Amino acid sequence: MSALHIYDQRERRLVQAADLLLAPARLRRRRPPTHAPQSILCFRLERIGDLLMALPALATLRAAAPSAELDLVVGSWNSEIARAIPGVGRVEVLDAHWLARGQRGRTARSLVLAARRLKSRRYDVAINFEPDIRSNAMTAAVGARWTAGFSSGGGGALLDLALPFDATRHTSDNLVDLAHAVTAGWCDQPAAVDSRLQLDEAVRRRAAERLAGVPAPIVAMHVNGGRAIKQWPLDRFADVARWLAEAKHATVVFTGSEQDRAPNAVIRTSIPAATAIDVAGVGLGEAAALLERCDLLVTGDTGPMHLAHAVGTPVVAVFGPSDPRRYAPRGLRDRIVRIDLPCAPCNRIRQPPRRCIGHTPDCLAGVSVAAVTAAIDEVLGSLDARGGKSPTIA
Repeated sequence: MSALHIYDQRERRLVQAADLLLAPARLRRRRPPTHAPQSILCFRLERIGDLLMALPALATLRAAAPSAELDLVVGSWNSEIARAIPGVGRVEVLDAHWLARGQRGRTARSLVLAARRLKSRRYDVAINFEPDIRSNAMTAAVGARWTAGFSSGGGGALLDLALPFDATRHTSDNLVDLAHAVTAGWCDQPAAVDSRLQLDEAVRRRAAERLAGVPAPIVAMHVNGGRAIKQWPLDRFADVARWLAEAKHATVVFTGSEQDRAPNAVIRTSIPAATAIDVAGVGLGEAAALLERCDLLVTGDTGPMHLAHAVGTPVVAVFGPSDPRRYAPRGLRDRIVRIDLPCAPCNRIRQPPRRCIGHTPDCLAGVSVAAVTAAIDEVLGSLDARGGKSPTIA
C-alpha cells in the first residue's frame, strides 16, 4: 500500500481503513489497452489552478489519441475554462461539497451515483487527475473499460492503474507522468503540443475594447489570496500599486470576483484614478482574455496566477506556505518571491498550523515590498528587451 498524503490524522485513518477493505479489488485489475481508445473521460473536480495545471497532461492525451473523444468532468466554477481547453469535447459539471466554497455541492455518495449515470457512454478509458478516494470511486463508477489515477489519496485499488503522487514534484509533472503511463500501450511518446487555452474570439474582442488606448505597461493585480493563510497584506499590495503608477507609469488592472471589489477599491485609493481599472466580477473566460493582453500579473499563489500562465502572461507571485516546487508557474519570465524559513513551505493550506492563524504568517510577513518591486522591474525590463511577452513552458 502506498503512502497516503493526507495530513488530517482522522481522515488518514479512515482512508487507510477503506484501503484495507478495498485491497482484494487489486486482484481484478485489467490489462491496459494496447491501441488508442475512441473515448476518454477525465476527472478534475478541484479549483481553478488545479484544472489549469492539468493542461499539459490533457494535451499529452490529445497528442497520443488525436481522434478520440476527450470529455472532462469539472466543478461549475471551471466550466467556462474547461470549454476553452483545446481538444475537449463534452464538459460535465459536478460540484463536490468539500470544494464548493459557499456554493451547494454534492456529497461523495451523490457524486458516485452521478458518475454511474455516465455508464451509458461506454468510455474506453477513465482517468482521475486528483489523488482522492472519492473521485477514484467516481472514476470506477463510470464503468470504463480501463481506469487510471493516483493511489496517494486512497482508493487506488478501485482503479486498474494507480500511481503514487510525488509531493516533491510539480503537480503538472505528476499529471503528465500519469498521462504517459496511460498512453504507454498505444503511443511510445506523444509529441509535445501547445497547452495554452484557446479563448473565444468574441471574448478576446471584449477584452481588447476594454483595454483600448490604455497606456503601457499594463500590469494586472490580483490581491485576494483565496485563503487567509495565503494572504499577503493589502497595504503592501497598495505600496506595489503606488510604485507601479509612479515609477513605471503603469496602468494597474485589478482582477477578482465581485467580492474583491471592496479590497480593490481600498488599494485603488492609493494611486491616481486614471491609472487604475477594476475588472472584478467578469467571467473566467473574459478574465483570461484580459490577462492575455496584460504585460504582467502580480499576485499570490492563486487561480489567476495559473490563468495568466495558461495565456502566456508573465507572473510575479508572492509565495508563503505554498510549495513552489508543486504549484509555481514555470514561464521563462515568471518570478516567485518568498523567504526561506525552517518551517516554510509547510504546504498546510487547508489546515494551517495554529500559531499561523489570525494573522499574516511569518513566511508572508517576511516578504518585503522592495523584493516584489525588484522582481517586477526585472520582468518588465526583460520584456522591454525582447519586445514583448515571453513564451511559457509547461
